Amino acid sequence: MKILAIEPYYGGSHKAFIDGWMKVSEHQWTLLTLPAYKWKWRMRHSAVTMADEVSQRIKEGGNWDLFFCTDMLNLAEFIGLSSAQVQQLPKVVYFHENQLTYPVRFESERDYQFAMTNMTTALAAEQMWFNSAFHRDSFLEAVEVFLRKMPDYNDTEVVEKIKCKSGVYPPGINEFPKRAERKPGPLRILWCARWEHDKNPEDFFSALKAVKESGVDFRLSVIGEQFRDEPAVFGWAKDFFSEHIERWGYQQSRDEYEQVLCNADVVVSTANHEFFGISIVEAISAGAYPILPKRLAYPEILALGEAEDAEEFFYDGTVRQLEQKLILLAKLAGQNNLPDNSEKTARLTEGFKWENAGREMDKGLNAILKEKASS
Repeated sequence: MKILAIEPYYGGSHKAFIDGWMKVSEHQWTLLTLPAYKWKWRMRHSAVTMADEVSQRIKEGGNWDLFFCTDMLNLAEFIGLSSAQVQQLPKVVYFHENQLTYPVRFESERDYQFAMTNMTTALAAEQMWFNSAFHRDSFLEAVEVFLRKMPDYNDTEVVEKIKCKSGVYPPGINEFPKRAERKPGPLRILWCARWEHDKNPEDFFSALKAVKESGVDFRLSVIGEQFRDEPAVFGWAKDFFSEHIERWGYQQSRDEYEQVLCNADVVVSTANHEFFGISIVEAISAGAYPILPKRLAYPEILALGEAEDAEEFFYDGTVRQLEQKLILLAKLAGQNNLPDNSEKTARLTEGFKWENAGREMDKGLNAILKEKASS
């Protein structure tokens, strides 16, 4: 199958996703991209830019069997600007995130035009894929609430139209180097989320403060993408935990990133918002013991209620229970008695490896083309 793919925000997790899939895919890809710069501008203008680019490719002899894009493209607008050749292709859109439930500090800051773009993109596609069932369900609920706010013509049947063509395809992850045998020493704790308020760093550092005050030793690595307007708690934490810090700040190379993950004993999330949690899945795959709140996409990712003993990787979302878990593990590490759960966590994340995730997405595209041909 020949696929035309467009990624208007070719950077970070978006780039890792499409590159990872293409590397293992059985299909032939034509990938058109724009740099990961000013996402609002990308959502507003990329349909115009990419429609021109595709027209040029067609003049040069390009032809395809299926069209694939991500949520950064205004698909309805792109289709309207494209030739009949592109309009007739089956179209699949992958939602890494959406602008109806993406966190903002204050709801008044939300630009509902971007939310409308997401909704019309979903309506224009033959299928829309989400990175988790949690993401799909929360988006559909938000669309209904959004429609009910409209002064008239608020047809909530739109929700059912989108739901009927929605699927869940988790992103893939790369293989990690084999983890070396753990050397004796303090518990190595990892935070690998974005430095933003929706990841709830205040709870994380509050729990760590209790661990420190309990008298047990630990080592701390705080990585993840940083932004100009980061929560003030990071400045306080860098000073307060200075004697415990091993790594601090965004890791500039993949090698550095993998090294931190492979050295971590424990990876912690306190997130209040997470569509999937790729860095958490990567840390688990690299051998870190997860301590995750029982909310968002995490129960789904670690098959809570299905996989044996998955319950042990969760806490109730309170600082109190998080600090209790960390103190227990820190004491075990200090006694050189930290349990090895690497085989268990490897099994839980096996399906997310690109050779497996990519195969499932290829099958999904094959099914769409087969259905198109028979209709």
